[in-house]
Amino acid sequence: MRRRTALRPYLLLLPALLLTCGILYPFGLGLYYTLFDFSAAKPRPDLVRLHNYGTLLTQDAFWNSAWVTVLYAVGAAGAETVLGVGVALLLHRSSPVGRVLEKILILPLMIAPVIAAIIWKLMLQPSVGVVNHLLRPFGLGGVQWTDTPAGALLSSIAVDVWVYTPFVAVLALAGLRSLPGSPFEAAAVDGAGWWYTLRRLTLPMLWPYVLVAVIFRFMDSLKVFDIIYALTEGGPGDSTMVLQIRAYLEAIRFQRYSFGISYTIVLWAVVYLAATVLVRRLGRIQRGAAEVPV
Repeated sequence: MRRRTALRPYLLLLPALLLTCGILYPFGLGLYYTLFDFSAAKPRPDLVRLHNYGTLLTQDAFWNSAWVTVLYAVGAAGAETVLGVGVALLLHRSSPVGRVLEKILILPLMIAPVIAAIIWKLMLQPSVGVVNHLLRPFGLGGVQWTDTPAGALLSSIAVDVWVYTPFVAVLALAGLRSLPGSPFEAAAVDGAGWWYTLRRLTLPMLWPYVLVAVIFRFMDSLKVFDIIYALTEGGPGDSTMVLQIRAYLEAIRFQRYSFGISYTIVLWAVVYLAATVLVRRLGRIQRGAAEVPV
């Protein structure tokens, strides 16, 4: 019995330890490979240390992909946050229509992103797509949605927004329904209007929930692959060539394994730093939300 009691904490930690090892081993192995020049043309690689990173950071292609990745992540996460919070505020008013819309809201989340991108790719076709067909009576038919650099990036962001805005809306709606009612009752007694209540009570107390959604969506948008690859494959040109697609092309299509993995390691560092900043910001907002004045 004593032995079982002594072993119990270690047995409880065992699954977490195995999961950690399963994550750290491939990560460490990939980091190790970046110190060599593995490629299909060189089966016996040489030790090059940090040469891959030096080459990567001096290439215009890398900085273009980094800029496109940041634009995509900021645009997608920002639009999803604004729309998601707006939808949550509308659905917060209990009504039969609102309860039906809540069920419809999660439908995009049930579709795999790559399938959603393929569907939208067909809908955005300039000649036979349903989107241009619906816009033609307004004189807007024939738009080249994914055939121009700006249009391809905006279309990719729009598909991401369509798929993941319900995620933000569900989190924001859950946050709204968990807020305490006493501050709002006191504000109503004092004659506060809806704008004052929204600006001074609802949004400050809701920010911790919203920022959790922002962290998830921003991190996921930084490492996007499926939506852009299915919709534009990184084109036209390099207009939607995000870091994940660039890493795929280098490692898989061009078979420069070590150099492609270097892209993913740099992307991991960017995601880690961004997550650290946002999580610290979340902690400050949570402490401030507990002291919201009425």
